Amino acid sequence: MDEYIIGFADYLKNLKSASDNTMQAYSRDISQFLEYVADMGIAPLDSVDKAVLIGYMASLLKKGRSESTVSRSVASIRSFYRYLIIQGAAQVNPATGIKLSHEQKRLPEILTNEEVELLLKQPSCEDFKGCRDKAMLEVLYATGIRVSELVALNVNDINTDLCVLCCHSENKSSRVIPVYQEAVNAVSFYLTKSVGYLEGSDGALFVNFGGGRLTRQGFWKIIKQYADKAEIKKSITPHTLRHSFAAHLLENGADLKSIQEMLGHSDISSTHIYARIVKNRYREVYDKCHPRA
Repeated sequence: MDEYIIGFADYLKNLKSASDNTMQAYSRDISQFLEYVADMGIAPLDSVDKAVLIGYMASLLKKGRSESTVSRSVASIRSFYRYLIIQGAAQVNPATGIKLSHEQKRLPEILTNEEVELLLKQPSCEDFKGCRDKAMLEVLYATGIRVSELVALNVNDINTDLCVLCCHSENKSSRVIPVYQEAVNAVSFYLTKSVGYLEGSDGALFVNFGGGRLTRQGFWKIIKQYADKAEIKKSITPHTLRHSFAAHLLENGADLKSIQEMLGHSDISSTHIYARIVKNRYREVYDKCHPRA
């Protein structure tokens, strides 16, 4: 990689008439970026895409780098890839159109496995509401679907024999997602307790006391209620379980492509955020537990 850095410095000086300070800053930015790429096991440089670059930006922010520093790093990488394209070492500039966004300042919060278990234990399955709420929480964590997709489910969308769920996205596409047995059992038990409520519900799976389809706002109140009851201090939303589903799968060996398909992401760069979450969690564990950290 050293030859690329040296060549890039010459490119900046001779073709771009860059100042010594600019050359030093850009060369330092590229050296740090190449270290990150090497740590990620990415080779050759032509295989770096926007998802990798977004992950790198997030890692800089996580280290406390200022927004101006991160923005300059992106500018350095953009210029570096222009040089690589001229040299024939790359065909596409992954930094084109990349800008620092406010969403990148903070990664989404997820629950630990223990917190998920605690949350799922809160509904009491002694009545219709408890059985329904238990089933909804289990399905949400089992599949990672959006709350809008959860409340839109119909009874025939879940196959309790095959343990799969057919989810219909807002863009009208559908995907089939596996469902673990405990979630299937919770849904089956709910169905036995809700026969009277489901009559006249036009096939809706999760309904309110009047037999109407449960709303997104109604479920937000439900999850807030159980989070308070569990005394979980984190701010929990229905999307928290979606994030936790994806991060926990990744921690246990799932690949990003499979997670992308289960979540219904059209672009894998949206899924790449979970790799950053997991990597940051490993770093936190290391810093907390290593005797010399």
